[in-house]
Amino acid sequence: MIVTIIVFVLIFGVVVIAHELGHFLIAKLNGIKVLQFSIGMGPDIVKFTKGETKYVLKLLPIGGACMFEGEDGIYSASSENQENEGKEEQKPEGAFNDANVWSRIATVFAGPFFNIILAFLLSLIVVGFSGEVVPEIASLTEGYPAAEAGLQEGDIITKMGKERVYLREEVTFISAVSGGDPIQIEYQRDGEKYTTVVTPKYSEQDNRYYIGFVLGGKPMKCKGLDLIKYSACRVRYWFKITIKSLLMLVQGKLSANDLSGPVGIAATIDETIEQTKPYGLPTVVLTMINFAVLLSVNLGIMNLLPLPALDGGRLLFMLIEVIRGKPVSPDKEGLVHFIGFVALMILMVFVLYNDITRIFIH
Repeated sequence: MIVTIIVFVLIFGVVVIAHELGHFLIAKLNGIKVLQFSIGMGPDIVKFTKGETKYVLKLLPIGGACMFEGEDGIYSASSENQENEGKEEQKPEGAFNDANVWSRIATVFAGPFFNIILAFLLSLIVVGFSGEVVPEIASLTEGYPAAEAGLQEGDIITKMGKERVYLREEVTFISAVSGGDPIQIEYQRDGEKYTTVVTPKYSEQDNRYYIGFVLGGKPMKCKGLDLIKYSACRVRYWFKITIKSLLMLVQGKLSANDLSGPVGIAATIDETIEQTKPYGLPTVVLTMINFAVLLSVNLGIMNLLPLPALDGGRLLFMLIEVIRGKPVSPDKEGLVHFIGFVALMILMVFVLYNDITRIFIH
């Protein structure tokens, strides 16, 4: 359990630092004053001030914040600092709301964008050390649609439906969420490309659909352009997984009970470590790095959702400002974000309850 906690803190720490560092660096480039750069939530355990910014490490290793001068209409200097009573308050330099709208958009967008950059850099490590396995058919299952459609061992899947596929996991995921709908498959055999149509078969035992082949193949060593290509493909894969999972949630194919918070993620980390232990420490480390890739992509996309209190919600107000030619009232925007923050906290409590229930009751 101690190892799990350490890994959890390291993964969350790296992912959150990358996110907040994106906000921080782009704010600095645009002349926006950063009042506080904090990692974690809850009580402060380490804090110091350097230059104009206060750096804080908090007790709970989840979340973080980058607080800007004048954000939500709150300034570090107030009218009480004025020498003469009744004198008009002067705003400090570097206020967030005084920056032009595109500078503010870049600053807010940078957090999620840096998560994608982090995911790519981590993927370079995973693919560089473990290589990549192309979706090559290793065997066929008798009585399933793949064999009936004419697919053979050694065929390499290149496209499913309209989606170009590069990784073995992509094929597995697409077949699992197909819902039993026919899928046009493009595959490569002896250097030639062919197409066929298969209808996945439902398994009552596993509660999912199968096409009827097992993908295998020896990992391909990736160097140079191949390393960049397949690292990008790995980020693309997790990107698609996250987007499709959100769509399935909206469509009712997934429920709120399928969501996981920090406790659920920690449980997944613990289970994954136990499963990969027999294969040695390098395998455990690479698996955890790959998990960090997923988490970083997930955090980036979730923060771009156009919901109050998230980066996406702030970006939405700025885009409205671009269209209107003037900003929305700070009071109104602040109220919307406050309501969104309260709703987000309620959702976090709900997810936490679900996580604990799954672990200790089921």
